[in-house]
Amino acid sequence: MVTTMDWQIQLITLYDMVCKHYQERLWVHCQRFSPYCELFFTDEEVITLFLFGIMSRHSQIRTLYDNADRHLRDWFPRLPSYTGFVQRLNKVSDVFAPLVEILSSNGPASGAWLIDSAPIILAQQGRSFNARVAPEYADKGYCASKKLHYYGVKLHILGQQQVGCLPFPDYMGITPASENDGKTLENLLPYLPENAAYADKAYEYLKPLALAQGIELLTPIKRQKGQLYLDVADQWLSRAVSQVRQPIESLFSWINEKTGIQKASKVRSSSGLLVHVFGRLAAAMFILVFPEIFRSA
Repeated sequence: MVTTMDWQIQLITLYDMVCKHYQERLWVHCQRFSPYCELFFTDEEVITLFLFGIMSRHSQIRTLYDNADRHLRDWFPRLPSYTGFVQRLNKVSDVFAPLVEILSSNGPASGAWLIDSAPIILAQQGRSFNARVAPEYADKGYCASKKLHYYGVKLHILGQQQVGCLPFPDYMGITPASENDGKTLENLLPYLPENAAYADKAYEYLKPLALAQGIELLTPIKRQKGQLYLDVADQWLSRAVSQVRQPIESLFSWINEKTGIQKASKVRSSSGLLVHVFGRLAAAMFILVFPEIFRSA
């Protein structure tokens, strides 16, 4: 149960962290080239309110704004209208990806990599054919695990294995829905130190390239054309790899449970998509990196 003091401490701590990161690094991502710009409602307040709302399980911007308007006016007396808040949020959209990068630098330095992707859906099934939102990031694709045609992006996570815990995300990024999963890992391989990595069958073709980079890439075994069954050794290996990979699937489920990241049907612009994806990832990372502070979030 979250007491009054708990949420107050969480809000103050989150604001303090956001201000620190903003003043040190993040401000350069939302500079305003204007001869006069006096913001009574600051960028730090916009970012804090959004993150706090998501961490409080308000998955829609309208809902988190209404909650802030009703209960946090004493804390944010200059809170603008809902339209003004959304406009300000979109203006700081480029801040969230660097914030995620900062938070992910707090992870462990060891552990095998676990790799997977998940869809972030702007439109699905019939509606996906006419969707045109954020065309520089999104397009139409198919999610085999969900048997779903959708318009959107894929969220990719390369996480470090932690026994008994969720993997810690070391790399997070998005690609258009139509892009092959392996392309992301292919681009990362030259920059990764030697290690073992566990992935699904979509990454199997990368094994020779990964091995040349000192990466032992392990995936479930695919059946060859015309092969009805895998032999016992291949079945055992496939089962073992799937068991090791299971925590990365749990990580995606946990992020979606905490933030509602997979459903993006309310997004209407490229800036809105960046806020939706990386803003929610930032909220999840605060919970993951500082569980002693945000444990009840």
